[in-house]
Amino acid sequence: TKTISKCYVQVTGMTCASCVANIERNFRREDGIHSILVALMAGKAEIRYNPAVIHPSAIAELIRELGFGATVMENCGEGDGILELVVRGMTCASCVHKIESTLMKTSGVLYCSVALATNKAHIKYDPEIIGPRDVIQVIKDLGFATSLVKKDRSASHLDHKQEIRQWKRSFVVSLIFCIPVMGLMIYMMVMDSQLSDAHAHHNMSDEEMEALHSSMVLEYQLLPGLSVMNFLSFLLCVPVQIFGGWHFYIQAYKALKHRTANMDVLIVLATSIAFIYSFVILLVAMAEKAKVNPVTFFDTPPMLFVFISLGRWLEHVAKGKTSEALARLISLQATEATVVTLGPDNILLSEEQVDVELVQRGDIVKVIPGGKFPVDGRVIEGHSMVDESLITGEAMPVTKKPGNTVIAGSINQNGSLLISATHVGADTTLSQIVKLVEEAQTSKAPIQQFADRLSGYFVPSIVAVSVVTLFAWIIIGFVDFEVVEKYFQGYNKSISTAEVIIRFAFQASITVLCIACPCSLGLA
Repeated sequence: TKTISKCYVQVTGMTCASCVANIERNFRREDGIHSILVALMAGKAEIRYNPAVIHPSAIAELIRELGFGATVMENCGEGDGILELVVRGMTCASCVHKIESTLMKTSGVLYCSVALATNKAHIKYDPEIIGPRDVIQVIKDLGFATSLVKKDRSASHLDHKQEIRQWKRSFVVSLIFCIPVMGLMIYMMVMDSQLSDAHAHHNMSDEEMEALHSSMVLEYQLLPGLSVMNFLSFLLCVPVQIFGGWHFYIQAYKALKHRTANMDVLIVLATSIAFIYSFVILLVAMAEKAKVNPVTFFDTPPMLFVFISLGRWLEHVAKGKTSEALARLISLQATEATVVTLGPDNILLSEEQVDVELVQRGDIVKVIPGGKFPVDGRVIEGHSMVDESLITGEAMPVTKKPGNTVIAGSINQNGSLLISATHVGADTTLSQIVKLVEEAQTSKAPIQQFADRLSGYFVPSIVAVSVVTLFAWIIIGFVDFEVVEKYFQGYNKSISTAEVIIRFAFQASITVLCIACPCSLGLA
């Protein structure tokens, strides 16, 4: 017997089934080529050849001559099949040993490990020599019941419904409270500009100005130091801080626990500090019975939460759409297959229903009219029309006769077909598509990785800058108080200069933090 070796070649530039047919047709004519199998989606060809006549680099060269890119794949472990089984009826370690030693003696089994505690067996085998049904039969012959580990076909791990709901709720809550806060802000701005106009035209004294200022409805003091504006803003800000920011707080806590700083940390930092600072300054003003209302930042948290939760919500909706498409793809896979045994002259000897995972390469599968093709294969007998629109988008049925290839998941229409399985399990076109989409979903865009990396440096640096601001202003204030006086108008003359300086320094550093937070929006 002449020895037959196997090699894998990565093929690029194949666009459709006719490219595959082209390669396969040309290779059948070559000397030393025993068989060739090309998988379009995986871009991979598996060639069995006679090493005495031809070697892999020459095979790759032949494919290149046909106009495709080809490189020989060095690590060909990809041809190994992996099988997970549940084995019932094992009682002790000797049972385990019996199964393992018998399987390892079986030709084609490369590796086998059986765990008594979980009743699981993990087997690696060479699909050329042996298949999952044979392995199961070996274990059954030893007197143990065995079955496949059921795969979750529902794709529930791709479901984003819960996140979509949670971010939508977060966004709506923030929005409801944000609108009045923005309204108040705009009203204040408009009134302020009118006042400054009035001030410019009628040279009023500062006292009159103050009187006019405090006559505004929103500046009206409910309690000394507590204006209507600040009180309303505070009331609107609390629910947003709690309900809108809930998820952010959880995420930020988790990040800090692992000593990393992400977007959530920055958002939480800015909103919490703005909120707490404004709250404390209000309490101080009330304690001092201040005449002038303090400047608060209650408008920052609601607006930030609105924008960010909107962004997160949209992101999950987009992810959900892809996942939905993927779940539909997965649901196209057939769950069972009818494997038949053929006698001489293609006479049906027997047929049995088996799980799709148990179909092995080279099996003859019967597909009845209206049935789905369980695996990729080649027609051996029968004529039919097949609806392949799931892969090709072609609405017209395609004629299939002996020698044509069929794709798993497509639907057989009017005739019964016998096909020989060429690609099974994870190698079918459909499984490859699902795998590609899943990989695309789990991998991040380069710009996203860059943003995450940046925010790792961004958060600590912003915090550092605001701390520097705090100390810088304290130093400036004690060295030259007039500078602070120039920028910090309307402070209460009755409080000490040290307190004025520290208050101003705090206000400056909080401003830095709050203003830097929208930069994180830019990053997001």
